[in-house]
Amino acid sequence: MSKPFLTYSFILGFLLIGFYSMAQISPGDLTTAHAKLEGMGNCTQCHELGDKVTNAKCLDCHDEISNLMTQNRGFHASRDVKTQSCTKCHSEHHGRNFDMVRFDSNSFDHNKTSYTLEGAHKAVDCKQCHQASNIANADIRKRSDTYLGLQTDCLSCHDDFHQGSMPNDCLKCHSMEAFSPVANFDHNDTAFPLNGSHATVDCKECHKITIKDGKQFQQFKGLAFNDCKACHSDPHQGNLPGACAQCHTESSFSAFNGTGRFNHTVTEFTLNGQHKSINCFECHAKTSSPTTVFQDKAAVAESNCVACHQDPHENKYDQDCAKCHQEQSFIALKSMDFFDHSVTDFPLEGQHQTVDCRACHEKRFSTPIDFTACKNCHEDYHNGQFAEGGTSPDCDACHSLEEPFTFTSFSIDKHQDTAFPLEGAHAATPCFACHVDEASKRWEFRDIGTTCIDCHDNIHNDAIPKNYYPENTCASCHGPETWDAVNFDHNQTNWPLTGKHVETACSQCHFEISENEVVISQNFTNLNTDCASCHENIHDNSFAVNGVTECSRCHVTSSWLPEKFNHNETRFPLTGKHEALDCKACHKTQIKNGEQTIIYKLNTLECIDCHS
Repeated sequence: MSKPFLTYSFILGFLLIGFYSMAQISPGDLTTAHAKLEGMGNCTQCHELGDKVTNAKCLDCHDEISNLMTQNRGFHASRDVKTQSCTKCHSEHHGRNFDMVRFDSNSFDHNKTSYTLEGAHKAVDCKQCHQASNIANADIRKRSDTYLGLQTDCLSCHDDFHQGSMPNDCLKCHSMEAFSPVANFDHNDTAFPLNGSHATVDCKECHKITIKDGKQFQQFKGLAFNDCKACHSDPHQGNLPGACAQCHTESSFSAFNGTGRFNHTVTEFTLNGQHKSINCFECHAKTSSPTTVFQDKAAVAESNCVACHQDPHENKYDQDCAKCHQEQSFIALKSMDFFDHSVTDFPLEGQHQTVDCRACHEKRFSTPIDFTACKNCHEDYHNGQFAEGGTSPDCDACHSLEEPFTFTSFSIDKHQDTAFPLEGAHAATPCFACHVDEASKRWEFRDIGTTCIDCHDNIHNDAIPKNYYPENTCASCHGPETWDAVNFDHNQTNWPLTGKHVETACSQCHFEISENEVVISQNFTNLNTDCASCHENIHDNSFAVNGVTECSRCHVTSSWLPEKFNHNETRFPLTGKHEALDCKACHKTQIKNGEQTIIYKLNTLECIDCHS
């Protein structure tokens, strides 16, 4: 026998021994669920080397169990179960058809699942709850005979009888014993507590059972109950307005409880005074007929007192009793506003018509009153200011009865005949601005002054020289139309205004004003006439001569454009193409001391300085 043959035989034998030994390592086939883990290469997915199966290895794959245990939920999270090895209940290597999930449903302690079976749940077969249709998770739902995936809320297993019309917290009303009767519901906690006969009425009398979306449905929310007529028919046939509860109680419809409670204002007869305190049946005939009760006075007008009361005046003053009398008491008279004063020598006009009778008739109504002059009844508000020769004119010279005393008929036209005719803005100024004293809050018409400074603040004080402002006469510069319209002739000064300066407001040069428009200071004398004293010198000292920049060498007052500047008078006269160039093409902008500056003196006059 050759050496190569011996070598081949040895190797073959070794392989056969190895194959036989490997077959002996596994104690048996895995179940169908774990069949994909068959083979020596997969052993460590469940086993630790040199050790048995560990719970950690199991939970690495069965994350649905691991998640429940992390949340301390479910059977495996119970104290008695989570301390045991998984293999105690779920062993392997017993063949493909071995059932790894086995337990006695009769002896199983459901309390360990963190969901205690109560009431009717105790008698229910496990499979009635643990079925695929009750499992929300799609992956778990695919598993057969699984006990995982159920939720603890009622609607995860039961149909919603209320079809979304009630809250999902079923146990707030129902118990585990049975769906009905509703054990935990208290109608007194609703907006409609049950009282009287309502407490004994079957729920279905108000909450009707109907069909909704093809299923039986009973409405509990959204029912109208603000008025009895929402559920009950109206035996009064609409003849008695108002809420039923004003007269009736929930104990019995026939029990009348309306005295002092019925809102009589919903009828055409409002109860006032003594009418409020009398019994209903002193006016209305007693009857038990709901179609006629309280309806016998329906045609009686509220003002028709003699329909119920005897007329003690025997119709001497007509039948309108309410003119003089009140419902509080027959002997309590009203004011005599109703009286027709036109039959007297003093017909009431205008504002007099609104005055209470007793304001004039302090004694008896028949006592004569002297009404020949306003001052006989009214105090002279002006304290004799308009008196001439010791006699004040009557009030009707300026006031009328048609308007309140605060209204005056003294017009602007009449004001033009006074010592102070109104001109310009004065004609549009309200009277009180000049004639109401701020201290006394009284109207004054005499000795209030006629010069501007009598009413207006002199904001200039001594800032303007006397020759331009003699005796503080504002009219030297201002007119009555508006303070902003200044008519001062600047040619009187040594600096006549030209160009844009003519359009500039005086305050731009003569006032220092804060950001909130408050005058800080003013100056009308010794102002610097150099342009740079008012305007920013954007050229810096580029065009200064002996340290002074004379802007008028190039500029005029009518425009900022250098209209007097002639480039041909510089060291670089513009010829050819240079004439058409924009100034900015040569005179660039640069940042100097944090500000933009245009360089006009280039000092680079050679072609090569600008052209490459």
